[in-house]
Amino acid sequence: MAGPRTPLKWLETYSTPIALTLILVGVVGLTWASGAAVFAQTVTDTLIRIMLVVGLYIFIGNSGVLAFGHIAFTLIGAYGTAWLTLSVFKKSFALKLPLILAEHQYAVFPSAIAAALLASLVALVVGVPIMRLSGIAAAIASLAVLGMFHTFYNNWSGWTMGAATLPGLPLYVDMWVALGWVAFALFVAFAYQRSRFGLALRATREDEFGARAAGINIARQRLIAFVLSAFFMGLAGVLHAHFLGSIAVKSFWLGLTFTSLAMLIIGGQRSLTGAVTGAVVISGITEVLRQMEGGFTLGGVTLALPLGSQELGIALVMLLVLIFRPAGLTGGRELAFRLGRRRRADA
Repeated sequence: MAGPRTPLKWLETYSTPIALTLILVGVVGLTWASGAAVFAQTVTDTLIRIMLVVGLYIFIGNSGVLAFGHIAFTLIGAYGTAWLTLSVFKKSFALKLPLILAEHQYAVFPSAIAAALLASLVALVVGVPIMRLSGIAAAIASLAVLGMFHTFYNNWSGWTMGAATLPGLPLYVDMWVALGWVAFALFVAFAYQRSRFGLALRATREDEFGARAAGINIARQRLIAFVLSAFFMGLAGVLHAHFLGSIAVKSFWLGLTFTSLAMLIIGGQRSLTGAVTGAVVISGITEVLRQMEGGFTLGGVTLALPLGSQELGIALVMLLVLIFRPAGLTGGRELAFRLGRRRRADA
């Protein structure tokens, strides 16, 4: 009979999100201590990307269903927080909103939760029919959702300023704020994958027909993960909006879709550690290539990589990983630690 769950056992069980969070805390702490503002911006951007990829992992990693449309929920989250947190003057100047939004400016924290919940609500509505599909049909349907919302927001000028950039959002997201939200996402994602819902969904990933024969409602389990995933994709949009202070519909399109999926695939889509690893690796590569596109000196000669080198670099890395490490850099394994000695099996 299993003994009572002790704090030590809990720490061991949740060692993966604890270890990942401690590593990120160390990186943020060192960056803060260095006082390098540019590096702090890069670390904050990387943390937002981690939030994005963790959101993707909750659905794709556990279900095995490739989805191309999740950036739509990031778009919804970003504009949702803008409607709530922009000053009344800026709303009256740039947007035509209903009075409950136009005449009030709401606090940033409840606005973040509300915007993420709005993304989840939309995911619930569109997910009911889509989650009944499988394979390429589900992937194309999710891409259609992204195209639909991208077109809708791009032409909804009274609420989004259309194709123009919407400026003036409160700037409050820094390394520590982003780190707090990412730590929350890591623990929720890990708790979900260990829950009966996550285990049931993983069973459908390994053997869809066997899971169906065992009585698992595949569409329902996928929908639960889809809605939870959309919540964190929406939060990623919130962090993006309040980190840059402005948003544009064109930012939430195929480029961000390709980059975020590449992060998940390169790191390893079957583990939370892989999701974080992929985001960190690709963020590092793109930052280096971005600097090199701006010009660098080698042997007294100033050189510069052509524009588009970032996308080319990501594509090359993804190709190499798919050839030599099909399961991703982490191979589907989790970063974990054990406390104390293992009990012998025959004890």
